[in-house]
Amino acid sequence: MSDGNRRHIGFSEAMRSLPGPDGERFRRMFARGSLTVEIYAPRGEDPQQPHTRDEAYIVIQGTGVFVSDQGRVRFGAGDFLFAPAGASHRFEEFSDDLAVWVIFYGPEGGEKA
Repeated sequence: MSDGNRRHIGFSEAMRSLPGPDGERFRRMFARGSLTVEIYAPRGEDPQQPHTRDEAYIVIQGTGVFVSDQGRVRFGAGDFLFAPAGASHRFEEFSDDLAVWVIFYGPEGGEKA
């Protein structure tokens, strides 16, 4: 994980860190202040539970369906997805190559609109 002084993290480098030592399909790659950036590449199913902070996804590669309290939306490479703190969300029907940047930010409980 970066201590916040790095200015570049390549996708290939991030993917080489997966799976984690216990088979994790995510890895923290950068943290500074309230900002945390992870690489996430689920395989088979997405076991996510609601998170305590706001969360943005940027799809690097792959396709699928993002399910949230707002409904279901198809996504592909280059798309941006958002899940506010506490909201149920997950990836479904996703391709075997799915990889996303995950960006957590702000205070516990999320930022207020």
